[in-house]
Amino acid sequence: MTRTDAGRREPMRIAVMGGGIAGMVFAARAAELGGKVVVLEQGDDELYRCNTRYTGGAFHLCFHDIDEPAETLATAIKAATADFATDALTEAIAADARHAVRWLQGKGIRLMKAGPDAWRQHFLAPPSLMQPGLHWQGRGGDMLLRTLRQRLEVDGGRLLRGARVTRLLMAQGRCAGVEYERHGARHAIEADLVMLADGGFQANMDMLRQYVGPAPEKLKQRGAGVSQGDAIRLAQEAGAALVGMENIYGHLLCQDALHDDRLWPYPIMDMLAGAGIVVGQDGRRVMDEGLGGVYMTNALARLPDPQGTILVFDRAIWDGPATEFILPANPYLPLSGGTVQSADTLPELAARTGVDADGLSQTVLAYNAALARGATAALAPPRSAGAARPIAHPPYHAVRLVPGITFTMGGIAIDGNGQVLQAGGAPVPGLYAAGCCTGGFEGGARSGYVGGLTKSATIGWRAAAHALARS
Repeated sequence: MTRTDAGRREPMRIAVMGGGIAGMVFAARAAELGGKVVVLEQGDDELYRCNTRYTGGAFHLCFHDIDEPAETLATAIKAATADFATDALTEAIAADARHAVRWLQGKGIRLMKAGPDAWRQHFLAPPSLMQPGLHWQGRGGDMLLRTLRQRLEVDGGRLLRGARVTRLLMAQGRCAGVEYERHGARHAIEADLVMLADGGFQANMDMLRQYVGPAPEKLKQRGAGVSQGDAIRLAQEAGAALVGMENIYGHLLCQDALHDDRLWPYPIMDMLAGAGIVVGQDGRRVMDEGLGGVYMTNALARLPDPQGTILVFDRAIWDGPATEFILPANPYLPLSGGTVQSADTLPELAARTGVDADGLSQTVLAYNAALARGATAALAPPRSAGAARPIAHPPYHAVRLVPGITFTMGGIAIDGNGQVLQAGGAPVPGLYAAGCCTGGFEGGARSGYVGGLTKSATIGWRAAAHALARS
């Protein structure tokens, strides 16, 4: 609440930039707690596109159940990110993820148990991952946003579609509102508090080129592809620090996904690549395939040609690891029209794929020998053992790869309550941020992934309580 000149207590005026899960959780909870909330969403459609609508729907932390002890979750987060995640965000999200998800359930959001694994205990319902390709209308993420909008409006809040925030209004170092464009006209909103939650910068080619890799136009957008980095730019202009801008979240896709929508967001090629090898046109390996699909996606995104690699594996890998995980490559890749090239010998496979035959044969020979000796770390580049399998059982197979980018991991520096931080660690008064426009939680040297839905919902939930308590 704020006080008028006459001493009356008025509702805190809050402007929210972005209508995905982070912004809508914050908005709905802030309105519930007495704030006067308006959400500014750049999408103009009733069911505006954003990654939340397209989500698979898993609330997990590093593939752990969010109901595990907070200490266990914090340890997993630090391990996954090689200590990159800040202590404040690690502790906040490990402690409160379960509470944020319970709050969502209390608002009418449906959850389901999607499988026996720890990370599948809290999935949005109805499920979206029932078949390859993109199927989101009426599914978990779509219904979450519809429900949160209803709750927001019941508590007096508003959502304006087609509204793109263009400027933060600053007064004596404090954020005091926003300017935005809507349907060709410019408007301003005075606010006691502004929440930035418009996603990352995965659709901004210039920013991707600056921070991630030299050829972002050769990545496949594996999400809504609408976030332009506006919040990051505006926060930086207001004095915010940026952190971890070089990493992305995504998965390896068959290159046919560039022109066939049946092949994204699933099936992904991560399990295949983790068991086999990824080579360039010279037949040589290009990265450590044992560090996981998100790491490999980042490694390919940084290459001069992100579309210049081929995944090589054999019959045993196709019959084993390729059958694992959600909507696995075997059988869904060929069933969905993806190209798998096959041959009885490696030179034949090289000829069919245009890869240097001598380079490929030498690479496979050295790889198999190192695997047999338990010495894959001595390979160039080194190979973490992980799920590595020998490539020795014909027929041999190859799939052309493209890195699929879902969201960017880096962005605005925040504390555990979502307060935007300056380079020295002091908050920018009146300014909060949550979701994929923020940094400091996922990424690091191994591009560690923790859980996009969970981090977004938890910080949005915490930020609303923190902001309204201070009013």
